[in-house]
Amino acid sequence: MIFSTLEHILTHISVSVASIVITIYLITLLVDEIVGLYDSSEKGMIATFLCITGLLVTRWIYSRHFPLSDLYESLIFLSWSLSIIHMVPYFKNHKNNLSAITAPSAIFTQGFATSGLLTEMHQSAILVPALQSQWLMMHVSMMVVGYAALLCGSLLSVALLVITFRKDIRIFGKSNHLLNALFSFGEINKRINVLQKTSFLSTRNYYKSQLIQQLDHWSYRVISLGFIFLTIGILSGAVWANEAWGSYWNWDPKETWAFITWTVFAIYLHTRTNTNLKGANSAIVASMGFLVIWICYFGVNLLGIGLHSYGSFTLTSN
Repeated sequence: MIFSTLEHILTHISVSVASIVITIYLITLLVDEIVGLYDSSEKGMIATFLCITGLLVTRWIYSRHFPLSDLYESLIFLSWSLSIIHMVPYFKNHKNNLSAITAPSAIFTQGFATSGLLTEMHQSAILVPALQSQWLMMHVSMMVVGYAALLCGSLLSVALLVITFRKDIRIFGKSNHLLNALFSFGEINKRINVLQKTSFLSTRNYYKSQLIQQLDHWSYRVISLGFIFLTIGILSGAVWANEAWGSYWNWDPKETWAFITWTVFAIYLHTRTNTNLKGANSAIVASMGFLVIWICYFGVNLLGIGLHSYGSFTLTSN
């Protein structure tokens, strides 16, 4: 009873703090960057991480198994993983360029996990025989951490595509105007104004190109990390499947979509080795991977079929 109450308290505190963090971050986006607000949002994410950690530890103690046995617990663990990714740049004294992705993602997963849709899973239950193995911690934790990193990297690629296409449209729309103004016969003052506007646009486009390069760089690094975790998770799951079911691979829906996810991001990493395919081309592949991840992680659970059906759920309605 005590542990259940403590879990309930930590859940609401983590959601509340994460909501405040997002509000503060939105304020910093609407106005000039304020150092005090930025530091407060980062400290708020640290507090959220500590609350989620306490929640997982509490559930681990009273359930007597690693808290990754159902979708509710994996969502909490996913939110915990996103919080870790959020804090890594902060502790390295770098400006957190991932905060616009990780903070909303953490609050979304935490909010959905604690919503009424998964009420039946909030209470811990005895593990089904298939999950009573030491491989549970290794396999599922690696998969969820891999999903978290791949989701962040994919969203960075989506942001890259949005900024790239918006940048191209603006440059194309204003280039003709600039050329006509520069080569027309008019007064000297008009030409000076055009040159000033050109300088302003060049500076603006320079910073946009720098932002695109940063998004591409961070997307590649985060996806590479997530791909490693995903590979370890698939390999450990194959070993576990051989022990539990006598076969390394059974083409279960979850296994099939995990393989599709791995293939998509393997293609992304391959395109990154070609300098002509960097940037928008590789970002398109990563953006497709974002949808594939959610199908693998969430969509398959809606079906409730296959050897991984113990992780399925049904949407409850009031």
